[in-house]
Amino acid sequence: MHAGKGEAMNASEAYSRLSDHSKQVSYLGSVIALLHWDERTQIPSKGHPHRVGQLTALAKMYHKMTTDPVIGELLSVVEIPDLTSDKLSVEAVNIREWRRIYDRAVKIPEKLAVELARAAAQGQAVWEKARPQDDWPLFKPYLEQIIALKREQAEALGYENEPYDALLDNYEQGETVSDLEPIFEQLVTALVKLLHRIQSSSRCRDSSSIEGRRYPIVDQEAFGKDVARRIGYDMEAGRLDVSAHPFTTGIGPGDVRITTRYKIDSFTEAFFGVIHEAGHAMYHQGLPMEHWGTPICRPVSLGLNESQARTWENLIARSEAFWNYFYPQAQARFPSLREVSREDFYFSINLVTPSLIRTEADEVTYNIHVLLRFELEVMLTRGELEVEDLPDAWNMKMQKYIGLVPPTHKDGVMQDIHWSSGAIGYFPTYTLGNLYAAQFLKRAEQDLGDLNSSMAGGDFTPLLLWFREKIHSQGCRYLPRVLVQTVTGEDLNPMYLINYLERKYSEIYKL
Repeated sequence: MHAGKGEAMNASEAYSRLSDHSKQVSYLGSVIALLHWDERTQIPSKGHPHRVGQLTALAKMYHKMTTDPVIGELLSVVEIPDLTSDKLSVEAVNIREWRRIYDRAVKIPEKLAVELARAAAQGQAVWEKARPQDDWPLFKPYLEQIIALKREQAEALGYENEPYDALLDNYEQGETVSDLEPIFEQLVTALVKLLHRIQSSSRCRDSSSIEGRRYPIVDQEAFGKDVARRIGYDMEAGRLDVSAHPFTTGIGPGDVRITTRYKIDSFTEAFFGVIHEAGHAMYHQGLPMEHWGTPICRPVSLGLNESQARTWENLIARSEAFWNYFYPQAQARFPSLREVSREDFYFSINLVTPSLIRTEADEVTYNIHVLLRFELEVMLTRGELEVEDLPDAWNMKMQKYIGLVPPTHKDGVMQDIHWSSGAIGYFPTYTLGNLYAAQFLKRAEQDLGDLNSSMAGGDFTPLLLWFREKIHSQGCRYLPRVLVQTVTGEDLNPMYLINYLERKYSEIYKL
């Protein structure tokens, strides 16, 4: 990008140049995303070392493009009242985000940016090999390198109180440890009390009514696709593949891909993985694509993104109304379900039982898993905890919060992909997503009326269109907390999620 020496520019021309540059950066970003998708779904095992080199080279190019000094020059031209006075206009939002992206990028030296990309690519490749083998000693040095680099990144970015705040801001703009701790404490205190009440319930049926039966993978895939289409995921603009850890990748307009993982003796793992990722994908598919390549055509945060996935996976797909429509189809697809009543099936998919694995956790205990990771990440970034001591710290917190101690590292400290890819600061967005989801759905019910009736008839369009209007189409026009206030009329309030869980599980367990 060239500004032109001695060339005087007006704000309109400068804005146009920034838009063009932003789109070129976005094209490069989409190529990187495609390589990451391939690395997690298709790449031959011997191709990982070359992929590390590819991603490292592209990270260097990406860093150069995002730190080009001309961006700063152009921003100084466009940051004028004519373009920024209306804070919610497309131009003002893009300028705001360009400034934020640029200011953060120039704080990271190129050497550190390249090392971060290389460490993430290597760490993820090693994790995919080490986790199935329960080989913590193999993975540990790679994680140590990643944590050292993330501490360096936090120092480079700067922070007021906590180094973790600098990393969290990558995923949830404006959030801090001090803001999250009281919300998480209120939520988890309520959830632990609810869990104890459930555990004292006289209801004794368990998931044996559906788990352990045979669900051919080809039928799981077909059923998952059918349901994803029905709730609104455009499969002509996406695809479903298999990966070690389910994820969604927005490559670009018309290309938003999702993955899941299958077990032949489990219905829930793959199915709810598909619905969760479809929720993410529908958010991406509903962004204002006429502005693709500029910041406003991006999800505002991972927490808001997660709210969409959690709404469809839990608040919708684990509801009675949802299965009033889909259960006959499930029974037709899977003979092993034909002897299971809809009532027993509903109880099974909402069974509350402490487990070792976050991705398999029920709605009541899931956020306790997130709190554990949040606390460990804060300690790691402060330097209060070292990677060598991480397994013991993990096990102690699992015993404290869940009442279980992992017998292996693969079911404990190594179970998630996030740390291997350098995503420190990511985990809190899962709980924020659950909080946002409950608050949004309550407002949607107030605006739309009885959603259960339409869902029981297989009509999910009203809810999807509500999300399209209120959230998806807004892109990153509003910062996360402001969007919550704009949509619901109040600040983030954990009582919506607490009340939803109390109401639902008190009924299921007859508390």
